[in-house]
Amino acid sequence: EILDAVVLETRPRWVLELGTYCGYSTVRIARLLPPGARLVTIEMNPHYAQVAKEVIRHAGLEAQVELLVGSSSILIPQLKKKLDIEKFDLVFIDHWKVSYLPDTKLLEECGLLRAGSVLLADNVVCPGSPDYLQYVRNSPQYQSQYFQSYLEYLQVEDGLEKSVFLG
Repeated sequence: EILDAVVLETRPRWVLELGTYCGYSTVRIARLLPPGARLVTIEMNPHYAQVAKEVIRHAGLEAQVELLVGSSSILIPQLKKKLDIEKFDLVFIDHWKVSYLPDTKLLEECGLLRAGSVLLADNVVCPGSPDYLQYVRNSPQYQSQYFQSYLEYLQVEDGLEKSVFLG
């Protein structure tokens, strides 16, 4: 519900998802995008990517979604040329927690964020990404807000961090 609300509020034209897994959040995002909008999703595991491709196809969203297989740290610097993209309006971060901060800094270095770009990071409490949280909460480049949630199927506290890039 938090993800849906952020997508609807942001009305992004270009979305980047880091961590596709089985494609569940990919479908949730893509179904809410305005006409002509595109979602680029990166999954490191080729087996997960194959499952996600089928899920995306079954949902009828393959025309809106570009699924790239490989390491985010390798693919992020290639996105501008590979996809002829300037900036992302929304970035959903839900991959390896240790990669949250390095990939955020890589997005900044590659000029893929604009003033107003929204980063939404999942599972920031459990298993957690404390270095990422410290960075976005204390950097003058971001305005952040925490949304409490719970792990799927468990009553274990987790949360999402929404950070607006100020430039």
